[in-house]
Amino acid sequence: MINLVVGAGISGAVIANLIATKLGEKVLIIDKRSHIGGNCFDYRDDNGIMIQKYGSHIFHTSDKKVWDYVNHFSKFNNYEHKVLAKFEDKITTVPFNINSLYDVFDNKKAKILEKKLMDLFEPETKISILEFQKQNDNDLKELAEFIYDKIFLNYTQKQWGRSLCDLDSLVASRVPVFISKDNRYFQDKYQGIPENGYSKLIENMLENENIQIQLNTDFKSIKHCNYKRIFYSGSIDEFFIYKYGYLPYRSLSFELKKYNKEFYQNNSVVNYTCEEDYTRIHEYKYYLNDKSPSTIIAKEYPCEFIDGQNERFYPIPDEKNIYLYGKYIKEAELINNVYFLGRLGKYKYFNIDMAILDALNLFESRILKEKK
Repeated sequence: MINLVVGAGISGAVIANLIATKLGEKVLIIDKRSHIGGNCFDYRDDNGIMIQKYGSHIFHTSDKKVWDYVNHFSKFNNYEHKVLAKFEDKITTVPFNINSLYDVFDNKKAKILEKKLMDLFEPETKISILEFQKQNDNDLKELAEFIYDKIFLNYTQKQWGRSLCDLDSLVASRVPVFISKDNRYFQDKYQGIPENGYSKLIENMLENENIQIQLNTDFKSIKHCNYKRIFYSGSIDEFFIYKYGYLPYRSLSFELKKYNKEFYQNNSVVNYTCEEDYTRIHEYKYYLNDKSPSTIIAKEYPCEFIDGQNERFYPIPDEKNIYLYGKYIKEAELINNVYFLGRLGKYKYFNIDMAILDALNLFESRILKEKK
């Protein structure tokens, strides 16, 4: 009997590769889109620039198992991600760090704030903005409010389309204050971009005689077939035909524009934290150091997910949605040989490395044990 994998993104590709190579079993992997790679899909345009169609995807991990696994399928460059935030007439690093003090305040004030931060907090630690606001010192209170108002508040509300009080505290923890002079967005041991892009990496994962790929194929059209196992990386509520209602997501749209100059901005990603209706601008040629006299940027606009009109990007973590997801999980537990994985299957925000680890762990903890 053949295994069915629904979704040819990173989660589906990993589990399909493991089933085909480690167990030697046949796998059919389907995707309703016209390409593999899911939201990691990328392609080279007419200018020779690698375009990430669904926004910037940066690989980073501290897990050697994950790093070793992906390096079977691609070499990685040594790109380390840095993000800038633009507000009013200022621009600084995010997460806001010690260097940021000198970007936005005069030298005297920045030195005072630096000393107070270094006296109060352990170096190289990250403090969520909500925790950082709990200060007794007046100067640090003022700093906390500045960061909250200028860096965090408008950007986050634009991104999520709702008030902060309606969101889980995990949202705040994703935008910390960093007690460091390290301007990198991530501090993981292993970082980089696949040298030939994410689509090629995933293509290499799926290059196996036991794997058949079928694109432009909706799960609904074949789900009554008989399969040994089903690995479902789509949205769990869609699998159950929205029996308990829709799990809401945020989506994104991207406005691509070409400029006939070498660079548009001096960084791969610049966040716009104030009145603009877009949240950030991506400039893709930085990732693989692509050489071209022109450049391509993408303005990113957050929006609500509407089924059939756009793609799911971010699960919305609030109590109501987590409760609804729990009802679907109970339903899933009643079905044999169906496994849910990935950001949509788990209704959880996963970075790429987390999605890979989720699939690796599923294979090792469930499939191998059941095989024995």
